[in-house]
Amino acid sequence: MRTTAIEVRVGSDDFDVQAEYDALCSHNTDDGAVVFFVGRVRDLNEGEAVHGLHLEHYPGMTESVLQHLAEQAAGRWPLNRVRVVHRVGDLHPADQIVFVGVSSPHRQAAFDGAAFLMDVLKTEAPFWKKETGPDGTSRWLDARQSDTTLAERWR
Repeated sequence: MRTTAIEVRVGSDDFDVQAEYDALCSHNTDDGAVVFFVGRVRDLNEGEAVHGLHLEHYPGMTESVLQHLAEQAAGRWPLNRVRVVHRVGDLHPADQIVFVGVSSPHRQAAFDGAAFLMDVLKTEAPFWKKETGPDGTSRWLDARQSDTTLAERWR
């Protein structure tokens, strides 16, 4: 039986993309495919300038949901390694927010596993986002219909 090595981290510290990639590949000759996604803070959202982004989460529950999503991905595709890193706290345009990476013997499984994780993470993980504009005003963001639509394709 295949065992998937899963690592989930949520915190305020930035992450090193190369280190995350290396962890997916290190001592891993079984997998011919590594796919990862890095999400960053945009400086424009829905036509509005963004000067900052504040992310909150529900500690313990957030990690549990991300772990469950990673296990779902590993159950659907032959993924040998899965890494999900998500930042919280105060971020600025171009800061990294999220790393989702998987490795698999096969490229399509790796592509699908990573896409699934990112799509469902956006709608199921308990994160709350507040954007700050150039004038200092802020607004909490609602879930986007486009994110819901992408997540629904996996159900």
